[in-house]
Amino acid sequence: GGGRMAGGEIQAAKAGAVARGKAPEPPATGLAKAAKVARKVFASTSRAAWITGTAFLVLIVPLIIEMDREQQLTDMETQQMGVLTNPALPSQSAPAK
Repeated sequence: GGGRMAGGEIQAAKAGAVARGKAPEPPATGLAKAAKVARKVFASTSRAAWITGTAFLVLIVPLIIEMDREQQLTDMETQQMGVLTNPALPSQSAPAK
């Protein structure tokens, strides 16, 4: 024969596909198409979330930590300057005799 397969050949081809571990694909329905699109959207969304989260951890978190350290240093310097510029009055630091 030509390029057409007889009914027995089709069954044999399906059996061979199942034996190789490939199940014959059912015809695509509207629900199956929607599920396939949903999986693709979920995969791309999760990929974007991974990239965004990783970039945040690598770039933004160290910046926040450094800004916090700088603020603590500034607060400590301000506190030390306050102690040096406003010494306690002599009557408060030593009891009068």
